[in-house]
Amino acid sequence: MKRTLCSTLIAGLFAVASQAGASDDHPKASVTVAAAVSGVDVKAIDPSVRAQDDFFRYSQGKWLKDVEIPSDRSSWGAFNDAADRVEGQVRTIIESAAADKNAKAGSANQKMGDYYGSYVDQARRNTLGLAPLKTELARVQALKDKRGVAALSAHFSRIGAGAPLDMYVGQDNRDSTRLVVSVGQSGLGLPNRDYFLLDDARLKDIRTQYQAHIEKMLTLAGHKDAAAEAAQIVALETELARVQWSAVENRDPVKRYNKMSFAQLKDLMPGFDWATWAKGTGIQGKVDSLIVSQPSYLASLDKIIAATPVETWRSYFAFRLLSSYAPYLSQPFVDESFAFRGAVLSGTKENRAIEKLAIAQVNRDLSEIVGKVYVERHFPAERKQQVEAMVKNFVIAFREGIQTLDWMSEETKKQAQLKLSKMNAKIGYPDKWRDYSSLKIARNDLVGNVLRAREFGHQYGIDKLGKPVDRAAWSMSPQTVNAYYSPTLNEVVFPAARLQYPLYDANAEPAVNYGAVGISIGHEISHAFDDKGSQFDGDGNLRNWWTKEDAEKFAARGKVLVAQYGAYSPLPGYNVNGELTLGENIADNAGAIMATRAYKISLNGKPAPVIDGFTAEQRLFMGLAQARRGKARDAALISQVKSDPHSPSEFRVNGSMRNHPGFYEVYDVKPGDKMYLKPEERVIFW
Repeated sequence: MKRTLCSTLIAGLFAVASQAGASDDHPKASVTVAAAVSGVDVKAIDPSVRAQDDFFRYSQGKWLKDVEIPSDRSSWGAFNDAADRVEGQVRTIIESAAADKNAKAGSANQKMGDYYGSYVDQARRNTLGLAPLKTELARVQALKDKRGVAALSAHFSRIGAGAPLDMYVGQDNRDSTRLVVSVGQSGLGLPNRDYFLLDDARLKDIRTQYQAHIEKMLTLAGHKDAAAEAAQIVALETELARVQWSAVENRDPVKRYNKMSFAQLKDLMPGFDWATWAKGTGIQGKVDSLIVSQPSYLASLDKIIAATPVETWRSYFAFRLLSSYAPYLSQPFVDESFAFRGAVLSGTKENRAIEKLAIAQVNRDLSEIVGKVYVERHFPAERKQQVEAMVKNFVIAFREGIQTLDWMSEETKKQAQLKLSKMNAKIGYPDKWRDYSSLKIARNDLVGNVLRAREFGHQYGIDKLGKPVDRAAWSMSPQTVNAYYSPTLNEVVFPAARLQYPLYDANAEPAVNYGAVGISIGHEISHAFDDKGSQFDGDGNLRNWWTKEDAEKFAARGKVLVAQYGAYSPLPGYNVNGELTLGENIADNAGAIMATRAYKISLNGKPAPVIDGFTAEQRLFMGLAQARRGKARDAALISQVKSDPHSPSEFRVNGSMRNHPGFYEVYDVKPGDKMYLKPEERVIFW
């Protein structure tokens, strides 16, 4: 059955909702799902924990005690469960393609099937050894002087191997109608600079194991003096880490926006061959300036390149190449890559089965080929209609929320409402699918497939330069269990896979879905008004639309939230970084409040039923909490608090509930309860 994504319809929903007032006679959408079940996972509840003391553990304490993280995972939760189900659906699609003996060359089935077949043929991979990377390794060994670092950096950007200078194509933050090239810091083999610089016992141990891992990888590749090379690479990456911006600094879109001509770039990095780099990346003649994300890093990188022997750069690039492509080589490379990347950094006990790794690879590199089949089979039209209705109610809820704020002036409210009225929403899947006809996939050439797929993705971005912004394009596949907000497009996107069980229960009464999926809808819309998103206007341009007084009040609220979350600790000695997670925490808090408002709007004044002993509000909060359920290994938690802008699951739930006025009413939370915050300490943004 042919399906089309009516993004204009959803845009219309936003426009209608934003133009309407908050009067009772305003037409409201309601989800017409008839159900006799609550949708709450009652078996997960731990009655020994009071909701007023720890809502996260009350709502799913038995699940937390009983579930074991699979040995091939670093964490497990509702999103993993949903992704696992989607993976099974996608696996059927891809394995069916692999079994199609009559697939025409260049067809969707040929590409999916042959890519999968090349991955699971470990016997051939073992026979080939390092041979598939022979040409790329020779390119590295041909590095004769430091000016060649520019050419290698450009090429490594094309093949996704990692380099000290990264680049990407995206909208201009100051003019969202045009596309630009941005460059910035990169090139570290550990999650971020903290892993190299902090005086922390666990991180020191990881650094030691990282150097040993580099040595093992180089030894497998036949390097005679691998130990010395490994030490030099770690020393080089440590120098790069010292001059990189922190994760918190990188959250500032104003400081990251530095437009420079190539002449200015030459002044900033006089030793770097920008002409060769531009030619190698494919941007030569397409742009006359770049957006530099971290100017001080580029200036320091120029000095580091000059001070580092060319032999060390050869070792560095050789390892970056091996590290990036090890999962596609012979078994010893696969095992060593997992031993560090999976076991040490994430705490995972064993690697995933090769069939699952193959599915993930095909799904990633042929995302919209797979996605087109996925939505035809697994995304019913009525699901899209139900979520469209929910989105409309959330827009009304946001409009009402903005209008009733007691801390914001009418001038800023007007601008906020204008931005909301211009917001677009995409639900399910794109109305135009990406063309993969130029991407060659061969059944007997896994490394070649990966190389070509990465270059295809790189060129896809380059080919956009000089053309109008494609507002219909998606940055996430339909079969991805996630959602996103784009500040430069001012749009929220909800892929089909995010709207599947257990994150969306088509058989449940709507309240639980307003918690489980509604928190995602509210969360993503809230990103338009978090500490970063609020710096962009309704047209997607980085522009201050706040009065000075309102901006100060907003920032003051942010500081309170930073302190709240900074006090949370998933492991002794590892606290949440309140500044790094501020945007996500604002979205969680605002999204939860909007979920309750939107649900009440959906009732159209009708009373909400009690089902399975739960009131509608309780079902909503339970749906929210159980959709956020999750547990993680210690190594994964450390990585999360050091580099992830999202707080760990328990704090996403408890943190947002502690600031939610409705939670206090529904569960009668009082002073002395552990979830209690004094009214003046609660933070409400929207």
